[in-house]
Amino acid sequence: MTIEADKRMNAERTIAPGSTIGILGGGQLGRMMALAGSAMGYRFVALDPTPDGPCGQVSEQIVAAYDDREAARELAKRADVITYEFENVDAGVAAMLMAESYVPQGSELLYTTQHRLREKRAIEAAGVQVAPYSEIRSAEELRAAAERFGLPCVLKTATGGYDGKGQWVIRSFEEIDEAYETLNRSGAELVLEQFIRFEKELSVIAARSPQGEIKAFPAAENIHIDNILHLSIVPARISNEVQREAEKLAMRIAEGLGVVGLIAVELFLTTDGELYVNELAPRPHNSGHYTMEACRTSQFEQHVRAVCNLPLGDTSLLTPVVMVNVLGQHVEPLLARVQEHDDAAERLNVAPKLHLYGKKDAVHKRKMGHMNVLADNVEAALQWIEETTIWKV
Repeated sequence: MTIEADKRMNAERTIAPGSTIGILGGGQLGRMMALAGSAMGYRFVALDPTPDGPCGQVSEQIVAAYDDREAARELAKRADVITYEFENVDAGVAAMLMAESYVPQGSELLYTTQHRLREKRAIEAAGVQVAPYSEIRSAEELRAAAERFGLPCVLKTATGGYDGKGQWVIRSFEEIDEAYETLNRSGAELVLEQFIRFEKELSVIAARSPQGEIKAFPAAENIHIDNILHLSIVPARISNEVQREAEKLAMRIAEGLGVVGLIAVELFLTTDGELYVNELAPRPHNSGHYTMEACRTSQFEQHVRAVCNLPLGDTSLLTPVVMVNVLGQHVEPLLARVQEHDDAAERLNVAPKLHLYGKKDAVHKRKMGHMNVLADNVEAALQWIEETTIWKV
């Protein structure tokens, strides 16, 4: 069978409710995917090395390492379709499963997004701009590129890294050697990016089905603390023109990369209105959690619809919302608060919706859950978050 014939066959293949969806990965994204899909009638089985993990609490689970090929084959036997909940899944396992099961997302997108250089080249090929960058193979190359881009600039490992890990913001030329030696010890290739002086960080979640239907959710305005997402504000405090352009770029990337399922597109908005893509994630994304109550279709239901080749759901925003992440240090005061009458919520006319992920230990700075604060306007939601004092830095 030719590649084109295989694509046509998969475009016609629909996985109906009642079928079993296999998930490579069993964290909170898999958990919320399983909860959304279960309401539609799907069954789920996850492969994850952590016993009784977040997804395993609401679905069947195969406890094994992600690169365990026999466990992956067992997942294939028990599932009608396989998806993944994070991009650091072994691409070789995903490729093997493509030969033995149905993985509509394929392995090519994983291969691309697991490597920053490949990802940037793919974004550019889709006609979307990224921050100027350079592959770095030595301290001398790093110094030359830093002189070309100017300071500050950001050195990153091409593979691995999340929530700010695997990165070094170079603010002086005296740091060059130490930055190179530190990140080079990882054994990963390195890439230097020009520092974009942005006004806002945005993200857009887009979905694409095997048939080529594409829809985007409203852009979120994101605020990070210590490189960890703190708030997603929707509607983003940007012009309608920028909103439309951000959504258009995300859909262009989804089309250009042949995405099936979700793609999260993280963007920098500069003071002169330029948009630069920072990173991609081919899965549900933390900054899309606001969709769970605030949109007609959540990102998790949309992902299930896309990989199962169902018609995509309406992405319209029903209410302004602010998503705030719940880290380990927030759990105890938050649990105490939700057990009491919330006068501030009544006064501000907001509805805080709590989502905890079922993780065993509340570790400092570890994502344990999130809260969607629904409101008449985002200022009221931000005021409620401020008044709780739970998220005070």
